[in-house]
Amino acid sequence: MPNNRKENNMNFQDQFVKNVRLYFKTKGEKWLQQLPSLIHYCEETWSLTIKDPYKLSINFVAPAMAKDGREVVVKICLPGEDFLNEREALQSFNGNAMVKLIDSDKEKGIFILEKLSPGFTLAELKDDREACRLATKILQKLTTPAPNESKLPSTKAREQSLRDIVADHKHSSVITMGTLQKALKIFTHLNQTTTEWQILHGDFHHYNLLYSEDKGWKAIDPKGLIGEREYDLIQFMLNHLPDKGAYEVVANRVDIFIDELNLNKERLILWGYCHTVLATYWSIDDDGTFDKSFHQCIEIFEELYETLYGSISEVARS
Repeated sequence: MPNNRKENNMNFQDQFVKNVRLYFKTKGEKWLQQLPSLIHYCEETWSLTIKDPYKLSINFVAPAMAKDGREVVVKICLPGEDFLNEREALQSFNGNAMVKLIDSDKEKGIFILEKLSPGFTLAELKDDREACRLATKILQKLTTPAPNESKLPSTKAREQSLRDIVADHKHSSVITMGTLQKALKIFTHLNQTTTEWQILHGDFHHYNLLYSEDKGWKAIDPKGLIGEREYDLIQFMLNHLPDKGAYEVVANRVDIFIDELNLNKERLILWGYCHTVLATYWSIDDDGTFDKSFHQCIEIFEELYETLYGSISEVARS
């Protein structure tokens, strides 16, 4: 039976609760009410003692100790498509530069994962060039050709998300309809001309890259996506930017990724533009606030492209 005393006294981080309610609405509220019982279920099923959680976003993630003294991480998500995509991605990478999946419960949305200790993130490195080079080494190990049969979404699903925004006129003062339409046309062009489809992390950035003393650098929290490698680097370039000099940092990151991974620079910058438009739109909150760091990169990628290749609008018209 559930430990009711423990459940009734369990408090979750305020921002976590706010995020779940914002993103998942009524479904999220119901899940929050069930969460104490799910935590107890994990302890009972896998003989674990779950400790205080990490800083939470939209999933419950906490270190835990098994009866045999082994440390693991418990991650509890809302069951559904996103959970299943992450599960397939974890299984596909199979611990190769990716945190290892020990067990899961797809009906309840639970992962039992290896614990990476000390687990500091790539964002803690002060040398941005070194951080980029380490990221490329991780991405090289993650490179996995997409199988013919996969339930994972592709970058065409991201294109469709932007198409729905344009079709429903879901624009705001943050991003003009002209910018949304231009980004959509570039998304379509890139998807139609992709020749090598890979299994991508889908949310590859500094805070999802952790260091373990005995396992080295590994990625965590894959979204699970199929596309070309250039696309998987865009979220990294949007994150952990300085307050001043963001253009130079993004330009340097582009050059390092191109040199280290032998990628197509034009396509990388084009993916940067259209994904950044989408990511910025996704960041707009109900009160109109948005991620200003993302927003500035729309102009940065457009300027980078036009410096090297000419008007980005010509690509949208092709």
